[in-house]
Amino acid sequence: MRETGAEAPETGSEPTERRAVARPFFRTALNYWRSPSWRQAWLLTGAVLLLVLLSLLAQIGINRWNRFFFDALQRQDGAALLVGVGIIVGLAVAAAAAAVLLVHARMRLQVRWRQWLTNHLVGRWLSERRFYQLNIVENHSSNPEYRIAEDARLATEPLVEFFVGVTNAVLTAAAFLGILWAVGGGFAVAVGGVSFAVPGFFVWVAIAYSTICSVAMVMIGRPLARRVEAKNGQEARLRYELTRVRESAENIALIGGDEDERARIGETFADVAVRWFEVIRQQAKMTWIINGNSVLAPVVPLLVGYPKYLAGGLSLGELMQVATAFLQVQVALNYLVENAIRIAEWFASAQRVVELIGALDDLDATLGDGSGETIVLGDSADDSLRIEELVIRQSNGRLMIDAPEVTVPRGQKVLVKGQSGTGKSTLIRAIAGLWPWGSGRILRPKGARIAFMPQRPYIPLGTLRHALLYPGTDREAGDDELRKALKRCGLMHFADRLDDEEPWDRIMSGGEQQRLAFARLLIDPPDIIIMDESTSALDELSQERMLQLLHDELAAATVLNVGHRPGLEAYHDREISLVREPGQRHAVPCVVRAGLARRLLRRLSGRGADNAQTA
Repeated sequence: MRETGAEAPETGSEPTERRAVARPFFRTALNYWRSPSWRQAWLLTGAVLLLVLLSLLAQIGINRWNRFFFDALQRQDGAALLVGVGIIVGLAVAAAAAAVLLVHARMRLQVRWRQWLTNHLVGRWLSERRFYQLNIVENHSSNPEYRIAEDARLATEPLVEFFVGVTNAVLTAAAFLGILWAVGGGFAVAVGGVSFAVPGFFVWVAIAYSTICSVAMVMIGRPLARRVEAKNGQEARLRYELTRVRESAENIALIGGDEDERARIGETFADVAVRWFEVIRQQAKMTWIINGNSVLAPVVPLLVGYPKYLAGGLSLGELMQVATAFLQVQVALNYLVENAIRIAEWFASAQRVVELIGALDDLDATLGDGSGETIVLGDSADDSLRIEELVIRQSNGRLMIDAPEVTVPRGQKVLVKGQSGTGKSTLIRAIAGLWPWGSGRILRPKGARIAFMPQRPYIPLGTLRHALLYPGTDREAGDDELRKALKRCGLMHFADRLDDEEPWDRIMSGGEQQRLAFARLLIDPPDIIIMDESTSALDELSQERMLQLLHDELAAATVLNVGHRPGLEAYHDREISLVREPGQRHAVPCVVRAGLARRLLRRLSGRGADNAQTA
C-alpha cells in the first residue's frame, strides 16, 4: 500500500490523538527497563540523573560567582577579582567535565534503548513469518524496514534528550526561582497613590514573562505536529518509489519506462516540497517568538531591577545574579515550547512505530486468538503430508479455496495446476506455513525439513559458497561437494568462484539463479520440496534435467510443484488441478492423475460430486 502522506484533518482532538500515539508507544518502549537488560538501563538512567544534578550545581556556582565578581568590581577590589578568576576557571572545568560525562551517559542510554527496541521490533517482524504476512495485509505499516531502522531511532533518541531536558528544566526552575526570591527580594509598587510591597517580585515577573512566551508559541506552533507527520509520510513514499526503481532497473530500462518513472518521482517530490513548505512556514512563525525571546530575556530583568539598584536596594553583583537567574528560569520554563519542533518530529516517528506495532498486534490477534479461524500446522502420524478440511481465504476473509482431504505419501511428486487466479501459489504457501488465513489443518511429518523454491530464488549477500549453503550456512560442505552440485545443475562455469564475494543476484541470469536453487537441494536434501514456478526461466532441456534430479537424487523427498509449462506431467506421480466452476468465486482441487497413463487414482474427498471431478 502506497503511503499518501496525507495530512490529518484538523478535528480539534489533537491531545487525544497524541495520547493515542504516546500510550501504545510507551507500553512497548518502556519495557526496556523491565527487560533482561534492566540493570544496564537503570544504571545508565541513574548516571544521567546524577550528572544532571552535578551540572545544575555547577550552574548555581556560576550564578553565585556573578554576584561575587561584580561586587568586587564595584568595590574595585583587585585581590578579590583575582580570586574570582581562579574560581570561574575551576567552575568552568567542573561544568565542562559534568557536561562531557552527561553526553557519554545520555548517548549510551540512547543507543542501548534503541538497540533493545530495534531487536524487539525485528524479533516480532521476523517471527512466525510476520514480515511476509505484512506484505499481504492491507494496512498503514508500509516500509517496516524504515520504521525499524530510522523511526525507532527518531522515537527513542529525542525522548532521552527530553528526559534530560525536562529534568534539568524542573530542577533549574526550582533552584533559580529560589535565588530570584531570596536575592531579588520584594519590590515596592505604587498604585493610585498607595504603595505596597510585592514579595518575590522577580519571581512573578519571570513566571508572567514565560507564560506570555509559552502561550504565543503554543498558539502559533500547534499545527506543526500534523505538518511534520505529513512531511515524513511523503518522504517515506519518495524513498519507497526510488527503491522500486532501483530494484526494477533492468525491467524499466528494457521496456523504456524511464520517462514514466521520472514523471512519477517528480510528482511525488513535488508533494514532498509542498509538505516541506508547510513545515517551513510554521517554523518561520515560531522563529519570531524564539528569536525575540532570546534578545529580550537577558534584558527584561535589568530593566525591571535597575530602579531598585539605583535606589540602593540591590548591589551590582546582586543585580547581575538576579539577571542570570532570570535567564536560567526563562530557559527552563520555555524548554518544551522552544523544543516544539523536535516534539512534533518525535510524535511523527512514534506514530509510525506505533502503526507497525499495531499491525503486528492485529496479526497476532487474528492468527493467535485460538478461535480456530486460522490454518493449523501440525505433525502427521506418519511420513505423509495430509490436508484436512482446508479452507483458504484472503486476508480480507474472501473464500479462495475449499479443499477436500488430501494425503501425499512420502516421496511422491505432485504437480499443482490451475487457471490464473485460482490460488495455486496460495495453496502451497499455506502448506509451507506462510499463509495462515482460513481454517483446517495441514499435517506435516514431524521434524520434516521443508525447502521452498519460489520463482525468483533469494540469493543473499556474500560469497557463492554462502549462497549455495543458504539458509543452512552452519553446515560444513567441502569444495568437491559444492563443485559437484554446481556441475550437476549446469553451473560448472562458477565452480572456481566459490569464495568470490559478488552481487550474485545481478551476475547470474534468472535461469542460473533457478539452477542454483536446485544445487542447494543436492547439497542439503530436504524432506519436503515446495516449488512455485521454479523452472519458469529455464529452457525445456534445462527444465528436464533439473526435474530429473528430483527422481534420481531426491527420490525420498516429497514434492509439491506449481507449474503450467508443458511437459511437467511426466515428472510427477500425481496432478491436482484447481478449478473454479461457473458462478463460483472459489476453487476446489478437482482433478487427480497418476503417472504417464493419467489414470484415475481416487477422489480427493467424500464431499460429493459437486466438489470433485475425475479425469
